[in-house]
Amino acid sequence: MKLLNQSLRYLSVSIFAIVTIWAVIFYFNMLHEIKSSIDEGLENYKCLIIENAEDDSSILTKKYFDESFFTVKKISKKQALPLKDRFYDTMLYMQDADDEEPELEPVRMLITAFKMNGEYYELKVANSMVEEDDLIGELLYDIVWLYLSLIIGIIIINNIILKKLWRPFYHLLAELKNFRLGTNRKLPKAKTKTREFLDLEQAVNAVLQHTTETYEQQKQFIGNASHELQTPLAISRNKLELLIEDGNLQDQQAQNIAEVMSIIERLIRLNKSLLLLTKIENKQFLENQTVSLNEVIQKNIVDLEDLASFKNIDVGIKETGQLRKNMDNALANVLISNLLRNAIFHNIPKGKVQIEITENTLYIRNTGREHPLARDLIFTRFYKSQNSSSGTGLGLSIVKAISDIYDIKVSYSFQQSLHSFKLEF
Repeated sequence: MKLLNQSLRYLSVSIFAIVTIWAVIFYFNMLHEIKSSIDEGLENYKCLIIENAEDDSSILTKKYFDESFFTVKKISKKQALPLKDRFYDTMLYMQDADDEEPELEPVRMLITAFKMNGEYYELKVANSMVEEDDLIGELLYDIVWLYLSLIIGIIIINNIILKKLWRPFYHLLAELKNFRLGTNRKLPKAKTKTREFLDLEQAVNAVLQHTTETYEQQKQFIGNASHELQTPLAISRNKLELLIEDGNLQDQQAQNIAEVMSIIERLIRLNKSLLLLTKIENKQFLENQTVSLNEVIQKNIVDLEDLASFKNIDVGIKETGQLRKNMDNALANVLISNLLRNAIFHNIPKGKVQIEITENTLYIRNTGREHPLARDLIFTRFYKSQNSSSGTGLGLSIVKAISDIYDIKVSYSFQQSLHSFKLEF
């Protein structure tokens, strides 16, 4: 998840929690204020009723709620003494002008007791809360809309602001992704005045500058070392060839020289393979273009036709789709060539190589020794099977290095006496 989205997520959750708590507190506070206002009105109404009862004794006989919304009931002293002013919400049958029959409606009721002319009375005073309920409903509706508007508005505004603030970072990140050692001379630059991003730019460029210098030194060393190794090896091979051509050698001497030449040839191949592997790992290729793996495979089959004929190996190909990949053409040839050479070289006389191509997968299967290879070792450097001693042990390491660069999943399996390499693009 992007840092921008994480910031928005934490900010949104925080705002959501704060506004939710505020909305709940505001709602219940307003509800309390409305009921407090109604309770004050009921207390005033109670006082007026008691005052009027002193002048009009008929009030003391009112036992049913009507338009005056109060009832009076005579009670004993024992019942009256513990009776204090008590407010609560309840429902009463009431009839408005537009109602055909009385309907249950919410009311706020006050129950209290008073003494008059030596007698004790219970007074119930009610106040309709129909309008207040409507007001509370409207208030809740408005709070919900205000709540949603605040949340959405704050998230949108913060999203716009944060995107603007983080734009230099993403610009710098894009330049870093496109930066290639050995090809880019211009260091990434953050177009901003924000101090933190400028500090990041300086730190990144300092690391890149050091890495570039180290890379150039390593590249120069590899080139020099390769050249210095190739030259004496080539001279040694030429001198040995001259000795053999001279014809004055005994059979044992000629055989010894041939063995030395074989070792020198192996050293030359090893030097070239190590140089290629180092270049791949340093990403000195990467001139990417859309490559048809079908064509690359066909070309390599033609190039290796003589080797396959010499070992009497049948090479078959099955194409069910066009396999294309955006990659360096030279590396694509190295990848396929190493796999096919490996399949032919480590095969048995009159063996077979089966190639299967789909739109996303390449299979290369070959006969060979009747035991699977070590799956955890075959892609490591200098690994060789027990019956192989002439190879460099770097072919499959190069395959793995190329696959890692282009996110190609390469795997090995042994099924039905066939060694199988699978490449998933």
